[in-house]
Amino acid sequence: MKLDLSSKQSLCVLRLSAIGDVCHAVAMVQTIQRRYPHLAITWVVGKVEYQLVKHLPNVEFVIFDKSQGWRSYTNLKQSLNGQCFDVLLHMQVALRASIASLMIKADIKVGFDKARAKEGQWLVTNHAIAPQQEPHVLDGFMGFARAIGVEDLTPQWNIPIPDADEQWAQQQCQQPTFIICAAASKAERNWLPERYAEVADHMANKGYQVMLCGGPSGLEKQLANSIIEHSQTELINQVGNTSLLQLLALLKHAKLVLAPDTGPAHMATTQGTPVIGLYAHSNPGRTGPYNDRDKVVSVYCDVIAEQQGANVPWGKRAKGEGLMERITTEQVIQQLEQCVN
Repeated sequence: MKLDLSSKQSLCVLRLSAIGDVCHAVAMVQTIQRRYPHLAITWVVGKVEYQLVKHLPNVEFVIFDKSQGWRSYTNLKQSLNGQCFDVLLHMQVALRASIASLMIKADIKVGFDKARAKEGQWLVTNHAIAPQQEPHVLDGFMGFARAIGVEDLTPQWNIPIPDADEQWAQQQCQQPTFIICAAASKAERNWLPERYAEVADHMANKGYQVMLCGGPSGLEKQLANSIIEHSQTELINQVGNTSLLQLLALLKHAKLVLAPDTGPAHMATTQGTPVIGLYAHSNPGRTGPYNDRDKVVSVYCDVIAEQQGANVPWGKRAKGEGLMERITTEQVIQQLEQCVN
């Protein structure tokens, strides 16, 4: 049964992480805003992810800082200061999110359908979205918008970028720029540095400025340095040197982005920049760059068939190290050529 929020006043969105999923959630929130412009929206979001979305128009944010341990829940309750929402969209299947939802007062608490309401999410909700057959994560989120009466589910993104960050990125991208966001959250999902370097050299030879981007972790910096060591051309290294909004601005002004299954791939999608995704462990039909699933270079289907056989559950992850090695430089360059020609 669909809900109609025309007579309601307040909505709370609970989606804490991660960067890519928050990008998907932005599109959903903004479909709701177009349908119900009167609705006061509060979003409970992770501390890091807040840095990306903090300037969204007409959204009040409450930060959930998981690093505070059990105090994060009492702090959330205090931040909400006794508010009671008409509707809560509980959009994260994780035990910590379901515990957090207990701190949020709402008359109606909407969660995933029972097949997807893992880790006991169904125990803390009183309304479920409709089941879906093999959805992309973004389409799964849109199920929440549909459940509250939104009919136009076309994803659009408006993530404001401060003028200073916009101008800085324009200065960095004065010539055609190819960005490599090489690192995923887990090392096993990263492609080989020498192959990234070959691709970087290929694009540099075609006249592109090649830039490495990413976060400040030691893993990301180490991978970037290794790519630079293997490259025959001069690469610009911005890994660890940007805020999330500066990175978003760079991705906006790039001509093309190459990335594995990682948040910046989805950030680029929000800016309309083409993305070539590299996939071996996860199904790109579920987690690939939403507008560029036709551009992915993937060995996932072969790998998962070898590991699990036929009739594999949608979204089942492949396991093991060395899977990304099955993606060849030639495959990636071939896809690049189709995008730039």
